[in-house]
Amino acid sequence: MSGFLGDIRDAFSKRDNGVMQLILINAIVFLVLLLFRVTLSLSEHEGLYAVLLDQLTLKASLRHVFYKPWTLLTYAFVHQDVLHILFNMLFLYWFGMLLQEYLSSRRLVSIYLLGSVAGGLVFVCLYNLIPHFRPMVESPNMGASGGVYAVMAAAATLVPNYSFHVLFLGPVRIKWIVLFWVVVSFAQIPGTNAGGNMTHLSGAALGFLYIQALRRGIDLGQPLETVGAGMKKLLGRPERPSMKVTQRSTTLPSYTAFAATATEDFPDEDEIDAILDKISKSGYESLSREEKQKLYKASQRQ
Repeated sequence: MSGFLGDIRDAFSKRDNGVMQLILINAIVFLVLLLFRVTLSLSEHEGLYAVLLDQLTLKASLRHVFYKPWTLLTYAFVHQDVLHILFNMLFLYWFGMLLQEYLSSRRLVSIYLLGSVAGGLVFVCLYNLIPHFRPMVESPNMGASGGVYAVMAAAATLVPNYSFHVLFLGPVRIKWIVLFWVVVSFAQIPGTNAGGNMTHLSGAALGFLYIQALRRGIDLGQPLETVGAGMKKLLGRPERPSMKVTQRSTTLPSYTAFAATATEDFPDEDEIDAILDKISKSGYESLSREEKQKLYKASQRQ
């Protein structure tokens, strides 16, 4: 057990480890809630579990949001179904690692949190404004999908031609993967999980807008990073020496580093095809810095 707890502690102490930290938080919350649900069910106190869940999940009721505003964020870390959290965390890992590679861990976390809050706000607004949904304002909304879709859309906007291997299909560009899931969510809005699908689309929109703003020099996540830095100071956790940050940036180029060092001429299609073939055979880590820059530059042409 001590080794397991040590691994968790190490994951949160490492820099640029936002993907794994988000996954661990979701997994820990899932396991704690599962323990409470089983324990309270066996002791015939299911009502207490419902009270606990009500403190964490989001409802469109304005009264609920007014008295429990924290649920606009906490709902994004609550899962009750194994498949729900499994697929959310898989997508978060696949797209989050890619996004973290091009941007930074802090920006990845910002996109996830902003996507979750944006999804929650749109869910509340639409359920109160559209008459069809008003009878369902007390229906709980939960899950990381809003934040995950924000990460997916941000990655697809940043490097649309990057390919993932899809079972039975082979390499598929991530812009088509994300577009597929966005269309699926839109088509399912009339179904039983309308609120969840609205959250998906809102998160995806936030991810897209985040990258577009970043390309114009506007970091939508800066307020979150400022709040986070303030909380660290309040808790007595000083920032690490800037020398380490500079050293890290030489091995993992940030978005601005890619933008500044990319060549003015767009690489031709043969070069990009060769890079994509190399990724499909040996993985993204096999690329050189120059090849990564060419791949990024090509994405700007789309």
